[in-house]
Amino acid sequence: MAGREKRRRATALDDHERRGRRRQEEAAFLLHKIKELVGWVVAEVAAGRSPSLALHRYQNYCASASAAASPSTCACSYDAPVGTEVLSLLRKEFHASRLNVLLRVLLVVQQLLQENRHCSKRDIYYMYPTIFVEQAVVDRAINDICILFKCSRHNLNVVPVAKGLVMGWIRFVEGEKKVYCITNVNAAFSIPVSIEAIKDIVSVAHYILVVEKETVFQRLANDKFCERNRCIVITGRGYPDIPTRRFLRYLVEQLRLPAYCLVDADPYGFDILATYKFGSMQLAYDANILRVPEIRWLGVFTSDFEEYCLPDCCLLHLSSEDRKKLEGILTRCYLQREAPEWRSELEAMLEKGVKFEIEALSASSISFLSQEYIPQKIKLGRHI
Repeated sequence: MAGREKRRRATALDDHERRGRRRQEEAAFLLHKIKELVGWVVAEVAAGRSPSLALHRYQNYCASASAAASPSTCACSYDAPVGTEVLSLLRKEFHASRLNVLLRVLLVVQQLLQENRHCSKRDIYYMYPTIFVEQAVVDRAINDICILFKCSRHNLNVVPVAKGLVMGWIRFVEGEKKVYCITNVNAAFSIPVSIEAIKDIVSVAHYILVVEKETVFQRLANDKFCERNRCIVITGRGYPDIPTRRFLRYLVEQLRLPAYCLVDADPYGFDILATYKFGSMQLAYDANILRVPEIRWLGVFTSDFEEYCLPDCCLLHLSSEDRKKLEGILTRCYLQREAPEWRSELEAMLEKGVKFEIEALSASSISFLSQEYIPQKIKLGRHI
């Protein structure tokens, strides 16, 4: 037994060292590419020429009536570009400003990689606020750099402040910090900012449950849901950030566990679910490494309202904004191509014109969600 544990630890250590070497190699490669690009731009300008950069454009879904009717005709892809945008210094003033921002952000990234330090997008914005004007300008430049160098944000050492939470039957080491959720399975822990820092992950969970909102996460914690059910519970606290999405995908791949998602029965809840499964348009170039195609929709469904005899006061009518949002989602090509059952559920929501929140399931009993709804749905396979 002791010999097996030593071998396991040695294997984990070797894997961690390999990942460390790979990160160093990736940083060295990016530094070389940055130096090469900046040198080329300077040489072009010095020679009186207009440097032009070709940026691939990615699209993980399109939204049109024709695409929804015949998704095989669209050119959307999770890993292949669908077009190219050319930025030229002399073509337009807008392009010149965008190139200026891109080069300034590149210089910051270069310093981060050289010093092996990390910072947030907000930190970068405040380095040149009068030039960047607004945060969205920095965000776009970072996306452009990732596309240009075919990398992800974490490769640039640009990291967000993680907002997601996790609890349940899992333990791991993040850098030098031990995250032992398993010693108190009903306590919330922050999701790691970088999965590259994770090592020695161990879990005895049977599945992963993703919940849309922190209020539902806290309800499950108060009801000691994880104590009664061998699982891991995650929340992105609304629309998930990159660390939450990467962490979920990492767990699914490393632990080989099924993942279920619980969201409100409204257009925005579904959009959050779709972000986990299909990725977001903003980060379409990274959709293939962020999305979790195996995730299953556990609820709540529009039909749950009648099935569980919820009181009418819990039911809300779809607003005009809700209807517009829902109609837009229904035109997304991936629903017809990859999740027709999900599309049917959305059509039922639109037809009935109603919505309700997860918390409505607590109308009959405060612990109905944790003691009846979730366990029975998973046990009976009532998910899509």
